[in-house]
Amino acid sequence: MRAAELLAQATKRLVEAEVPDPGRDARRLMAHVLKVPPGRLTLFLPEPVDPELQVIYLTLVERRADRVPVSHLVGRRMFYGREFLVTPEVLDPRPETETLIEVALTEPFGRVLDLGTGSGCILLTLLSEREGAVGYGCDISPAALNVAYWNRNALGLEGRAELLEGRWFEALKGVTERFDLIVSNPPYIAVNEMPFLAPEVRDHEPRLALTDEANGLTAYHAILAGYAKWLEPGGRLVVEIGMRQGMAVCDLFSAAGLRGVRLIPDLDGRDRVVVGTKPR
Repeated sequence: MRAAELLAQATKRLVEAEVPDPGRDARRLMAHVLKVPPGRLTLFLPEPVDPELQVIYLTLVERRADRVPVSHLVGRRMFYGREFLVTPEVLDPRPETETLIEVALTEPFGRVLDLGTGSGCILLTLLSEREGAVGYGCDISPAALNVAYWNRNALGLEGRAELLEGRWFEALKGVTERFDLIVSNPPYIAVNEMPFLAPEVRDHEPRLALTDEANGLTAYHAILAGYAKWLEPGGRLVVEIGMRQGMAVCDLFSAAGLRGVRLIPDLDGRDRVVVGTKPR
């Protein structure tokens, strides 16, 4: 079977399964199986596909029809121009989170702390973008930290990023320095919103990283209760939020003593990031 015929068959299957953007996903999976750059897949469509690769491809298509995320099937996800290892133990890096990166990079920083680092995509992207900066990534999940270790080493950041296990600031036992930037994409989905998530998220990403099993604000309370000890005067706290949490989190920031609190939308115009500065 030629690649074009196989691609048409796969796209039809994903359409039947009501997978969002089925043509895109069928192409991404084919590029992965054929080991060709996605942008050059068209050049290979007239060619026959080895029968063994056909079986592998159609198996992946069936798993995608079951709503397994593409990133879990190919093991990688692009984020801010870099490729990160992704497994079911970590959140899938999302384009919306790049808004947090953009906000963090608007001002200088030399020491950054990432709370709930997961795959490490936020911490490692910031260090890659800011030469000479160093930082810590903390996570309560050893399985998530294993993924972050792999991504750190793949990006050559072993000497600049340290990864620690523990809940929020409790992971920093023995650390003495303070930070001029603290960032976090914490679990902010309210428990009553979980049933309405896309199956790719609800059924295949770690629940611990998605919801606090309460109203979605628990993590912000924990972060704001401990940030003052670790953030330098003049330093910034930058967090990602749910699209209906903007005013609530801004109020929490102000009540915790942060100044210049701002609510920043993502490229789709949805509330996405809250940033505040510790007074000098």
